[in-house]
Amino acid sequence: MDVNMIPEVSIITPCYNARHTLARTIESVLSQNFLSWELLLVDDKSTDDTDQHAQAFCDRDNRIKLIRLKENSGAAVARNRGIASARGRYIAFIDADDEWHKDKLSIQISQMKEQGWPLSYTAYTRINPEGACINTVGVPPTIHYRQLLKTNYIGCSTAVYDSEQLGKVFMPELRKRQDFGLWLKILKKTTSGYGINLALTRYCVHQDSLSSNKRNTAGYNWRLYRDEEQLNAIMASYYFANYALRGVLRSRFPKLALFLGIHFPVPAQSSNAR
Repeated sequence: MDVNMIPEVSIITPCYNARHTLARTIESVLSQNFLSWELLLVDDKSTDDTDQHAQAFCDRDNRIKLIRLKENSGAAVARNRGIASARGRYIAFIDADDEWHKDKLSIQISQMKEQGWPLSYTAYTRINPEGACINTVGVPPTIHYRQLLKTNYIGCSTAVYDSEQLGKVFMPELRKRQDFGLWLKILKKTTSGYGINLALTRYCVHQDSLSSNKRNTAGYNWRLYRDEEQLNAIMASYYFANYALRGVLRSRFPKLALFLGIHFPVPAQSSNAR
């Protein structure tokens, strides 16, 4: 693509000590059959040679850009730096250990254009670091602010928002749950987000990842309700109870969660998307 041509989609990838996983993430972007994109790799002052691996891809394809932060600042700051530098109308996210199906952008962007969606997200497959499938996670067809407060259905690496409709919306600078905070900010600016129930993203689950520490994550959820969303103690307790109960039902009683509309099945053919 001509380096001076403005891309339709800006893809934001924060990188911290990601040398072992970054290549497969970038290759999944390079394999997209939608071509009008830029990939902004934001190195969060890695202590390994992640930036050198990233630079090698920049040298290979001029749609890929490397942004180096001067100090380690966390994923929210890294993503916000990418958003600030983005030139595309559509802002997309993919973490440095996740992967996209080759049709991900073509399906999602075409739907957003045709339907006028300001925010969209897709189902995803959870994988372990070796690439084996753990399960697939479906998504509701629509979501609004009050629904999302009960549980975060939107996987960060699945989401795209339209900055022409919404303006550039930045993540709250939280250590955790910053993506959840972004979706809530967006849904206060528009009526709904829209789901595509196809597993177009492969999300890598690490046992030692931030999200794997459920108790610690729950504490950040509470602070998000109180500090960012400014909910009073009663409302925060109501939504926190919903969040906790839904999490237990989805993980331990999936059939009951399905019956109650908390769990969304994914069509069988989409779970094999690679």
